[in-house]
Amino acid sequence: MSFSIVRTSHAEYFVRDLEKAEAFYVDTLGFTLSGRDQEHLYLRGLEDRVHHNLVLTLADHAGAGHVAFRVSSPEDLNALENFANGEGLWHEKTASPEVGIGEVLRVRDPFGFPVEFFYSAEAVPWMLQSYDQYHGAAVMRLYHVNYLTPEIEAAARWYQDKLHFRLSEYTVSVDDGRDRLWGAWLRLKQSSHDLAISNGIGPRFHHASFIAESQASLLRVADILASKGQVSHIERGPGRHGTTNAFFLYLRDPDGNRLELFTGDYLAVEPDWQPIRWDLNDPRRATFWGGDAPRKWFDEAMEVYDWETGKPMSVHAPRLPDRPRSVE
Repeated sequence: MSFSIVRTSHAEYFVRDLEKAEAFYVDTLGFTLSGRDQEHLYLRGLEDRVHHNLVLTLADHAGAGHVAFRVSSPEDLNALENFANGEGLWHEKTASPEVGIGEVLRVRDPFGFPVEFFYSAEAVPWMLQSYDQYHGAAVMRLYHVNYLTPEIEAAARWYQDKLHFRLSEYTVSVDDGRDRLWGAWLRLKQSSHDLAISNGIGPRFHHASFIAESQASLLRVADILASKGQVSHIERGPGRHGTTNAFFLYLRDPDGNRLELFTGDYLAVEPDWQPIRWDLNDPRRATFWGGDAPRKWFDEAMEVYDWETGKPMSVHAPRLPDRPRSVE
C-alpha cells in the first residue's frame, strides 16, 4: 500500500492556564503566536510556512493530546485510511477542530499513541528574515517527538516496516551476545530524526523538540530564565547529545510538560546510510561530554490521551528494565 508521509508537523499539549503558557512559550522562549481562541493557543516557528507546529489546549490537566504528521497529497489520507483498516487500528477521518488544518485522519497506533495525518494546511507568512521578531531562542520549527513504550523493539520495527520511517541511530545493550534495543531514532525527512522511540513505562510522551536558531540563542533562553528567577523550568542541559550530535536544553513548561530546544545535528541523505549503533553503557551516548541526566528526566513523562474516550491511556511496565543502573 503506497503513501508518503513527509514529516512530523505539529504536537498538542494540554495546559491549565493559557496566559501563563503564552508568557512562557511566546514571551520567553520565542515562539510566534499564530492565533488564539478561548481554548487554544496556536504557535509556530519563524521558519514555518504552515499555521502552527504546537497547539496548546486548555484543560484541567497537563499531558499530550496528539502528534500530527503531514502527508504529500490528499490521496495519501485515503491510502492511510485503508492501511488503518487493514491493520485493525481505531481510526476516524474528520474535519480538524484546529484552526489552519483541513481534513485529518486520526489513528491510535498499535502501542497506544494518538497520531494524526493531514495534508491541507493554511499557509502563513514566512518569518525567516523578520529579524526584528527574533527573541528568546528564536524558535524555528518543530523537529521531532519522543515516545516511551514498553514494546520498544516492536514499535521501532512497526514504524519502519509499516510507515516507512528510516533508522538513523539506535542504542542497545548486549545480553548473551545479542543486541537488545533500548532506543531508536527514526526519520522521514533528511535529518537525524522525526521520531525517537525509547524503552520505558508507556505509552507516555517524553517531549517535543524545537529547533533554536543557534547555540547562542539556546543559551540566551537559559540566561533569561535565570534572570527571571525561573531556573526551575530548566530540567537538563545545556549540553551536547552523543546521539544526533545536537546541542540541547530540556525545559518544563508551567504545567510540567517537557520540551527540548535543539540545534546542530546532521544531514542524512545518503541512500546507503548505515545506522549508528550506540552501547547503552557509553556515557557519551546521552551527553557527549559524559554528564548524567537527572533522575526525573528518566522517571517522569507526559500522559497521552485516548482519541475515543478523552481519558489517559493505561500504561504498562517494559519488558526490559525501565532504566539500567549504569545510567542512573
